[in-house]
Amino acid sequence: MNNERVTLAQELHDGIAQDLVALGFSIDSMIAASESSENKNSLRSLRFTVTDLIDKVRTEIHALRRGDQLIDNTTDTDLAYELQRIFAEIIRNIQEHSRASNVTIEVIDDGFGGAVSNSGSFGLTGIQERTEKLNGEIQIDSNEKGTRIRIQIPLDR
Repeated sequence: MNNERVTLAQELHDGIAQDLVALGFSIDSMIAASESSENKNSLRSLRFTVTDLIDKVRTEIHALRRGDQLIDNTTDTDLAYELQRIFAEIIRNIQEHSRASNVTIEVIDDGFGGAVSNSGSFGLTGIQERTEKLNGEIQIDSNEKGTRIRIQIPLDR
């Protein structure tokens, strides 16, 4: 199994990662050649996206090489991982295709409630800080019947 992970890491590095780096260099050349400030801004935004993708691929390569435990379909980690991927794809599709000016995400559970910011615990605080960083609004309603978290983010920041 470890050998397969190393091989996969090598393939990712020599394939997708290198292709993304080359794409980034091409975008850099286009930025330098562009005379329009509007085009330069669009290309810079695209360049930042490519840089983020390179970082994500490198993180996955390092995880494969370190031998980090593969995700088990029966763990909570798998749920978190899959939900992150689902939401990332939804947001990407909204940004690329929908021409929306806002996105609202609402998560509702039927647990026992009690979602409040506690000193020494930074989960909700971090969510609130990230929402504010994106000029968004957050509402948290939590009681004995469950918790509802609603986040609205403007996309035309």
